[in-house]
Amino acid sequence: MDVVAYLATAMGIAWASGINLYATVAVLGVLGATGHMELPAELTVLTNEAVIGVAIFMYLVEFFADKIPGVDLGWDTIHTFIRIPAGAILAANQVGELSQEIQIIAFLLGGMVAASSHTVKMTGRIVVNTSPEPFSNWLTSIGEDLAALGALWLAFSHPYVMLGILVTFFVFAMWITPKLFSTIKLVLNKLSKMFSN
Repeated sequence: MDVVAYLATAMGIAWASGINLYATVAVLGVLGATGHMELPAELTVLTNEAVIGVAIFMYLVEFFADKIPGVDLGWDTIHTFIRIPAGAILAANQVGELSQEIQIIAFLLGGMVAASSHTVKMTGRIVVNTSPEPFSNWLTSIGEDLAALGALWLAFSHPYVMLGILVTFFVFAMWITPKLFSTIKLVLNKLSKMFSN
């Protein structure tokens, strides 16, 4: 792979980490351990049984936490401080066999990509939580898991397609994020009026 393809793969990992870090680590670890995916030397630590076990356990915890309105928001808030740096680290390690300069670039870009996917996920969840029924939460959560897994597959199988999707995502994120924040502001204003009466 050339440098752009390596970076595209790294950004795909970071994007998936911003949505579901534990699924990302578990899938990379299992595929690397079983020989279905060749991981760079810097990521082979993910193939360790203990790392895979913890990632799967945390994914199961997140799977259920993510389905409960309110709990999912608390979980996402805490994971702002976990998913973003982890996405940056995983991205940097994906290109670890290249130069240190490329590794630093991947770290910086990976942090930004993970932050973007995490922010869109979190703000979108706040909007979804306003619906009274639980099914929209469940469907959104399952859709996020599938998106993260799909991103990993694309990142390794078709890095240039992943790069195109990331560019499209950034355009979408710049368009949708202000609208999501406006919706959140309206919801908070309504709640504030309800409780002040």
